[in-house]
Amino acid sequence: MSAYKAFKAQVPIAFSNNLYITLVRGMPGTRKLHRRTLEALRLGKCNRTVVKPNTPTVRGMLQQVKRLVVVETEEMYKARKENEEKHRALRPPLVVTHLPAPATESS
Repeated sequence: MSAYKAFKAQVPIAFSNNLYITLVRGMPGTRKLHRRTLEALRLGKCNRTVVKPNTPTVRGMLQQVKRLVVVETEEMYKARKENEEKHRALRPPLVVTHLPAPATESS
């Protein structure tokens, strides 16, 4: 299972008024109909995300290019972005001292 599918399995799917659509596969080598559909969705480059309303027209377009895109609800998108921010967050510096430990008198 890919990491992205594992992430999608974590988040409960709920109805959303908006769909976050991300192009994850390139357009070269695809059918002309698929390229035109991606242009209509305003997806020109890989890893670009657009927000579209959840309408039957948009869902039909997504059905045509389902192997090229990833569709997320608003909750899924926000959870993924939050996880990415946590991953990029600054961590406290690791301090290593190479000085010998002070000798303690035990007499």
